[in-house]
Amino acid sequence: MKGSVHYETRGQIALLSIDNPPVNPLSSGVRQGLADGVTKALADDDIKAVVITGMHRAFIAGADISEFGAAATQGVSLGEAMRQMETSTKPIIAAINGTAFGGGLEVALCCDYRIASPTAPLGLPEVKLGLLPGAGGTQRLPRLIGAEAAIQAIVSGAPIMAPAALKLGIIDRVAEGNIVDAGIAYAEEIVAAGGATRKIRDLEDVISKDRGNTAVFEKARAQLNKTHRNQFAPEQIVKCVEAAVNAKTFDEGMAAEGKFFAECMKDPQREALIHIFFAERAANKIPGLGKDMPLIEINKGSVIGAGTMGGGIVMCFANAGIPVRMYDNDAANLQRGLKVIEGNYARTVSKGRLSQADMDKRMALITPTENFDDLGDGDIVIEAVYENLDLKKEIFGKLDKVMKPGAILATNTSGLDVDAIAAMTTRPDHVCGMHFFSPANVMRLLEVVRGKDSSPAVLGTAMALGKRLGKVSVVAGNCPGFIGNRMLGGYTRQASMMILEGATPAQVDKVIYDFGLAMGPFTMNDMVGLDLGWRARKMMGGSNEVTARIPDALCELDRYGQKNGKGYYQYAEGDRTPRPDPEADAVIQKVASELGYTPKNFTDEEILKRCMYPLINIGAKLLEEGHALRASDIDTVYVNGYGFPTYIGGPMWFADTKGLANVLADIKRFYEETGDSVFKPSALLEKLAAEGKTFAQLDAAA
Repeated sequence: MKGSVHYETRGQIALLSIDNPPVNPLSSGVRQGLADGVTKALADDDIKAVVITGMHRAFIAGADISEFGAAATQGVSLGEAMRQMETSTKPIIAAINGTAFGGGLEVALCCDYRIASPTAPLGLPEVKLGLLPGAGGTQRLPRLIGAEAAIQAIVSGAPIMAPAALKLGIIDRVAEGNIVDAGIAYAEEIVAAGGATRKIRDLEDVISKDRGNTAVFEKARAQLNKTHRNQFAPEQIVKCVEAAVNAKTFDEGMAAEGKFFAECMKDPQREALIHIFFAERAANKIPGLGKDMPLIEINKGSVIGAGTMGGGIVMCFANAGIPVRMYDNDAANLQRGLKVIEGNYARTVSKGRLSQADMDKRMALITPTENFDDLGDGDIVIEAVYENLDLKKEIFGKLDKVMKPGAILATNTSGLDVDAIAAMTTRPDHVCGMHFFSPANVMRLLEVVRGKDSSPAVLGTAMALGKRLGKVSVVAGNCPGFIGNRMLGGYTRQASMMILEGATPAQVDKVIYDFGLAMGPFTMNDMVGLDLGWRARKMMGGSNEVTARIPDALCELDRYGQKNGKGYYQYAEGDRTPRPDPEADAVIQKVASELGYTPKNFTDEEILKRCMYPLINIGAKLLEEGHALRASDIDTVYVNGYGFPTYIGGPMWFADTKGLANVLADIKRFYEETGDSVFKPSALLEKLAAEGKTFAQLDAAA
């Protein structure tokens, strides 16, 4: 069995120490050890109380991921171990030394008393895997903190630090210093006071106040429509807490939790969310980059550009505690960028999510400069100017002369040729792409772009730095648009083609929104600003691309999007809600007629496929070419960078669920009907469909 629980005595107290490094997951050995330890303590008349704690850096960090999707057949089940604890006639104290997540917090809730280190995070994050706490978490937590607070904690899945958990009532004490000693002292205090047990299952004071209060559940469900739209598990969580409040007995509530947990287990969203969980971890496994590879030490960073992107990247460094220089050759831009960063932090402080002291520390790590040579002492420099290849090449030529030997030279380009940029230096092996997503201080995705000469150490360091900056990093090959934007081009092109062919922007956007994205392509275009692309095309002498005709025609009528209240939609002053606009629809129809399109009706299903299937087909081509290492990497990119619904699992997982033969048949039909190259079938897709295989199987075989 994996993992163990050490048993020792401290006077009249039995100490059970969980030992399953590094984070003490609830493996078979841990479950068995907890049950055996409590049994042994109960059989010893000299033992008056039990303290459970964790060794290493966690109390219990949750389930053992190696047992995901499989029944835990070895040893006792978690439920059996917890029943042994909950029927104990001797008080059990959880001494929470570190992370107590998922089943770990449920074990603590099964104890009679809880004491924690001030730095210990607690939480029930099962919702992030499409599940709910299945070991009594939905039944015990409301008995401590009430239905409303319990729903919020379980549905968010967010960690709660020990001091906040104390205020809520989840734990009884916070103790500085050695938590084991504090736990033993607490146990001795309880024994001296009579050794009373206190089972959460029997507590009624808090939960009785919620009985008959239907408003709390109505409010919770209304909130779910905003925060967890289309997701299955959150609604089941609310049902579980309702059962905790309204069931006649605790066991009846537990039966309801078991029923709703089983429904979550059967729902396809669970598999999709677990796929993304493992996909994000697999993205760090890069062929040729072993764990023992020496990386470049990053103690100081430099960023070129004080605009939105550059400022966001600077904040990433400061947030991670890394000193960073921010360069701009325009003094006004530099000061403006610094003020924006300061304002961003100040808003976070005003919302209580950052202390003023921490804001001051982060601002102190940022050094603005107008002197290009000052960048030279950085261990890495990230160029974040606007997308102009000639400008970037010029900057890298200068960086080659300024940066110290061994420094990484990274470009934040969203799709330009990294090799052409690297060729301007005498050290192309130290050049790579680091494509942050806007706003860089918020968005989780980082595409690390491998140039043809990028060294393994440079790629490994960029990936490791991404992790330090709190990013989900994915290696992409050097091709136009890399992974995300290359695929996005097919999506946006097909959306634009469909409104030429007779669909309306509102119809397309509604289909995409209902599918699960935050907004459709035309709402997104209005938000970004139609004039950006229009002005760029005018600077290049115009465009013959038919999909540019509509946005250009709208801009000629001063319809730029949200910024001036009219684009594909119209907007009321101070309101970003898009409303269909007959004037814009008339422009679309006029352009379509001039181009010779005969309007036709579209079903929602066809709109969805026309938008989504280019992602799948281009994704398959990226895999063919080696520009994406895994299908799961593509899913990671789209979930973390483009708002693809996590509970659908990413475009490649979505394709697997539809059946690749079915997807290919539609792609072939669309290619015949449109002639668009985004639907020219990928050879890899054809091969997998012919063999009856999936992208997931392709990844597993790699």
